[in-house]
Amino acid sequence: MIQVLMIEDDFEIAELLTEYLSSYDIKITNYDCPHLGISALSVDKYDLVILDLSLPSIDGTEVCRLIREKHNLPIIISSARSDIKDKEICFNNGADDYLPKPYDSQELVLRINSLLRRKTFYSTEESEQKEKIFTIDTKKLEIRKKAQVLSLTSAEYHILEYLISKANFAISREEMLLNVESIKYESSFKSIDVLISRIRGKIEENPKKPKFIISLRGIGYKLINE
Repeated sequence: MIQVLMIEDDFEIAELLTEYLSSYDIKITNYDCPHLGISALSVDKYDLVILDLSLPSIDGTEVCRLIREKHNLPIIISSARSDIKDKEICFNNGADDYLPKPYDSQELVLRINSLLRRKTFYSTEESEQKEKIFTIDTKKLEIRKKAQVLSLTSAEYHILEYLISKANFAISREEMLLNVESIKYESSFKSIDVLISRIRGKIEENPKKPKFIISLRGIGYKLINE
């Protein structure tokens, strides 16, 4: 179930939305006091915030800023205030969407699902990026092992770049001769083995027991990048 924290002082709107969204497996927890709503984010886990702007004691634009300072979750502004200045302030303060009242409740459901899909996508992408041991900067022609830039010759760079692009797949020596621009097809398999040995010396803790570039007998090599 999607957990949504709402800060809305109009009890009728809060009640209607809570009932409507429950049929879409979305649970609303509403606070009419913005200070209590902000505090709740530090106590319980929520997937998204729906925030009104015209609130008692503190303006919603400031509430938006305070939430974004401490929490990385989508914020939808739900407000009857449609002035472009309010929208500008909200987006500058970290809002992800702005839905002017009145609106169709179905549209709110669509926007909630859209924001959560995007959040899931980028979180997954960031997680996958963090897990990669080797990353390539093609503009600088650099390869990093975690944060450290490797010192590579041109031939070493292009072989390692190709292995990284085919990470976790078996790569034959012949395939490397055909696809790596720094080595010529007329080169021998032995020359590739020498270059691989040099690369291992720069990326492996123990080149004699490699963990990243694995030899595959009778085939070639496989690079592990995780």
